[in-house]
Amino acid sequence: MSSELDRVRQVAVRDKGARFTALLHHVSLERLVMAYQDINPGAAPGVDGMTWREYGQDLVANLRDLHARVQSGRYRASPSRRVRIPKADGRLRPLGIATLEDKIVQRAVTEVLNAVYEADFLGFSYGFRPGRSPHRALDALTAGIMSRKVNWVLDADIRDFFGQLDRDWLMKFLRHRIADERVLRLVSKWLAAGVIEDEVWSDSGKGTVQGGSVSPLLANVYLHYVLDLWADWWRKRRAHGDMILVRFADDFTAGFEHKADADRFLAELRGRLAQFGLELHPGKTRLIEFGRFAARDRAGRGAGKPETFDFLGFTHICAKGGNGRFWVQRITIARRLRAKLAQVRTQLRARMHQPVPVQGRWLAAVLHGHMNYYAVPGNRAAISAFRTQVTRHWFKTLRRRSQKTRINWERMHRIATRWLPPPRTTHPYPNARFAATHPK
Repeated sequence: MSSELDRVRQVAVRDKGARFTALLHHVSLERLVMAYQDINPGAAPGVDGMTWREYGQDLVANLRDLHARVQSGRYRASPSRRVRIPKADGRLRPLGIATLEDKIVQRAVTEVLNAVYEADFLGFSYGFRPGRSPHRALDALTAGIMSRKVNWVLDADIRDFFGQLDRDWLMKFLRHRIADERVLRLVSKWLAAGVIEDEVWSDSGKGTVQGGSVSPLLANVYLHYVLDLWADWWRKRRAHGDMILVRFADDFTAGFEHKADADRFLAELRGRLAQFGLELHPGKTRLIEFGRFAARDRAGRGAGKPETFDFLGFTHICAKGGNGRFWVQRITIARRLRAKLAQVRTQLRARMHQPVPVQGRWLAAVLHGHMNYYAVPGNRAAISAFRTQVTRHWFKTLRRRSQKTRINWERMHRIATRWLPPPRTTHPYPNARFAATHPK
């Protein structure tokens, strides 16, 4: 299977104008098996209620039947079950949970399409691509600000991107590379399947369900043509100074040497997005003074400290290192920290009567997961604060278990030392890791 897709990749790299007419046969029975195995066994079921384990009880027969339906065109996409999950700012994010068979087919098709589009996507696109984690995007942004002449940062947010995406434009974009109508029909079926919420089916006629396995790839294809290619052309042909851009799915940040470039880019970006049914969120899109000279220039004008911006869970700050040189400090976004602590507090109440070792192992896993993402250089204070607050919540939970408790802070300190990992930095400096992965 790998060698077959390798040939697709080679053609995609060699011929940027090639259109692939025969891709569906790569969605083989073996690839469906691999897609099934990649699905989280504990994932919530879709509208049909089918779970991973139930489907696996007769896996070979089920996948053979699914493969036959996909190859013959008899496969039908099901609506997604809409759920709403709380965001860090208190709002609710709508997500769609596909049926198990839709997840399997979407994962298999996405792997095949990735073989084509990974040859096309540009270097500053990081969202949901193989080997391009959020921390790679964070490294690129920080390294760009610190190594290039960046004095202004555009913190951009596309309003309801997944809900406003124009399906007709998306299909036109896909046809630039995909000429296999059977694959295109599969994508059309998923787009038109709609969602079910409170037992009511609906479909707005635009957008793609956020949460589906194929949605991140479709989002990258759409923004590749709408934003990436245009922004790359703008940087080379229109900018008078340095310009950087980092995009992670529909979240992107741009840096500019000259404010005139930044103003002109922002104005033309609004027009560009409007052509394809998109718009920038007016309350979340800002152009701020940011960079190695921002603090000096603002102090000279009496404008106060440079503003900060958020990207991928971190607040980015103009700071100085121990040697007095400029660097971009990144700390955990405060509302993200509060939201995570609220989840820990709620879960601890539900686990109140579990043995201390069981609680300790669970909390250790929570802290390890938190540090694996947020423990970057310069963020140790926030990591320490998170561990301290987790310890406090655990202390209160243990004291509530009995009116005759003998838990005091001295004993709690020993328990926390026994079970909770100490705060430590788990990531290297972004410049070092970026230089290692991009030696040019």
